[in-house]
Amino acid sequence: MSFERVEGRTGELDTQKMGDGGDPFVSEPHILMSGLEFPESPRWHDDRLWVSDWGAHEVIAVDLDGTSEVIASVESFPMCIDHLPDGRLLIVSASDRLLLRREADGSLATHADLTGLAEHAWNDIVVDGRGNAYVNNIGFEFGGEFAPGIVALVEPDGSARQVADGVAFPNGMAVTPDNSTLVVAESYAGRLTAFDIASDGSLSKRRTWADLGDGAPTASASTPRTPSGTGTFPTDAACASARVGRCSRRSSSTAAVSRACSVERTTPRCS
Repeated sequence: MSFERVEGRTGELDTQKMGDGGDPFVSEPHILMSGLEFPESPRWHDDRLWVSDWGAHEVIAVDLDGTSEVIASVESFPMCIDHLPDGRLLIVSASDRLLLRREADGSLATHADLTGLAEHAWNDIVVDGRGNAYVNNIGFEFGGEFAPGIVALVEPDGSARQVADGVAFPNGMAVTPDNSTLVVAESYAGRLTAFDIASDGSLSKRRTWADLGDGAPTASASTPRTPSGTGTFPTDAACASARVGRCSRRSSSTAAVSRACSVERTTPRCS
């Protein structure tokens, strides 16, 4: 899989910027990076696109020239990311139900322990301008019986509590620029759901932000599917192709030679 850069035409959309001051939003796509196994959780930060490659267990940052760097390696699936206001990276280590924080020296510390809030793996994360992190949990195991999920708040000091429940497969999330509203994608309800954010991070006034139509998944509720309809995880052929590209990428990047390309993995993903 790959990411694409979109080039612009002079004089068009000159007031619309990517993130916090990047290139204009435009119309000509170019491959920015390839060889990714299962890219998720894209974030624009510090003039680079950050992405979590769930298949390779790597957080990667790539600039608009295509120069990439492996920022962290975490044996987790899922593994979503966002940044604190001071620039430090937060990583959802779903497998052990921890929220990790990358320090300035590159080490990983536990930002919050989420084990007491849910029995299942955690999913997406978004951080607001106060340093509050919202993390969601889908509420069931992939392939198992459906159950509604929750949203948890992790405060800057690492304390965590549940702030919403009854969410039908909580997925991508966003916070409005004024820090007043959290928007959560309910994948099994076909809608975006909004909450007001209080000064202490609590959520209230739940409402539909956007109705996206029929919320029924393409398969049964107990069998989540990817947009391609091939199942939750990538095919063997896709994995093989991605491994070739990933190993090639690592051979030319000293930052990425932290693990051998043939490393064995134990969870269901590209192996």
